Amino acid sequence: MLHPGDGDRITIGGLQIEVKVSAKDARLNSAFEVVVPPGFDVGAHRHDHGEEIFYVLEGELDLLAFEPVSTAGDNWREWRSRDGREVLRAGPGSMIFVPPGCPHAFANPTDSEARMLFLSFPAGHEDYLRELSALVNNQSGPEAIVALRQRHGIEQLTTIAA
Repeated sequence: MLHPGDGDRITIGGLQIEVKVSAKDARLNSAFEVVVPPGFDVGAHRHDHGEEIFYVLEGELDLLAFEPVSTAGDNWREWRSRDGREVLRAGPGSMIFVPPGCPHAFANPTDSEARMLFLSFPAGHEDYLRELSALVNNQSGPEAIVALRQRHGIEQLTTIAA
């Protein structure tokens, strides 16, 4: 059981992640509370094997979770699916489920922080996030980040904007 504010913290640029459930606690999933600063854009990417759920608690986020007709260009907010789906402007109570291999992204297009619950299956995504934090916060080159993502089965589809 955790009180508000409890949990290990990971910071990646301005993104604030509080680990609520980790691989040391569970085999099947990790859980995080994430504060997304204004202007933050994780960029579109896909995971070889993981599943994710994003649930908006406060504020607004742009959310993508579908296979687009084309991944050309860096503006994932303009992507469309074959069946007409578009990026969702999501407020409190909105959620997306991301199956393995599905392109997805989130961004905060507003001038206020947003907060979300982020679930990752299987457990252990916090290890990747900690490694990424060290690279980003130490201003490592893009080659190191690409290598980290490859080790974790993550393909970045667009340039990271923040």
